[in-house]
Amino acid sequence: MIIIAALAGLLCCAPVVSAQSALPSLPSQNPNNDQGANYQYSSIITAVTPHVPGLTVRVQEFADRLLLSNHTGATVTIYGYQGEPYARVQADGTTEQNALSPATYLNSSFFGKVTVPAVANPQAPPRWVLVDRTGMFEWHDHRIHWSSPLLPPEVKDKGKRTFIFAWSVPISIGTRRGAIMGVLYWNPENSSAPVAIIVLGVLITLGGLLFVLFVRRRRSAEAPAAGGAGAAGGGRGSGPEAW
Repeated sequence: MIIIAALAGLLCCAPVVSAQSALPSLPSQNPNNDQGANYQYSSIITAVTPHVPGLTVRVQEFADRLLLSNHTGATVTIYGYQGEPYARVQADGTTEQNALSPATYLNSSFFGKVTVPAVANPQAPPRWVLVDRTGMFEWHDHRIHWSSPLLPPEVKDKGKRTFIFAWSVPISIGTRRGAIMGVLYWNPENSSAPVAIIVLGVLITLGGLLFVLFVRRRRSAEAPAAGGAGAAGGGRGSGPEAW
């Protein structure tokens, strides 16, 4: 696949040296600082294996990044582009990244335009660095999106929804190996109707319906009281009251 070849090219730029070398400063752990996806691409998760209650994964911002939440009671490990442990979320919520995984550096940029430090060694034992303790991990993953500002060759007609490729991100839950699997699509301009506008329209419609129901119920509740008052007044007067 084209994306695999592109990743291989990025990875070969980093020479492998001893894992005992001094660690460089790790890149920003917040992928929100570098977003590159847009609404014309959509990455859709089709399966997560093994199926374990408490593990949730979703795509953020069309095809920009993945967000994993671990409440399985076991450690969930995410593997990098050469099969090395890249990140893990432990059962107690501790989230860590492997400072020796090339993915730690490549994933700091949506297009992978970074220099992987020489210390990064996918064959070395992991050197875990604390990220946070939320039980969640959010990251760019070049396997789930198109890693170029140019159109994919699969898109022959920009006005047609087009399948780009199927993808897989290997994980393990405890000792059980599995994967997050999905597909990437190109979406034509006219099919991505401003989602915010659609949502806003729905909310306005629902709000209007709720307001009408509220008014009707209020009038229904006031009607018996008004009728009772009219009956009481009728005992003292001889005709309808003028307003």
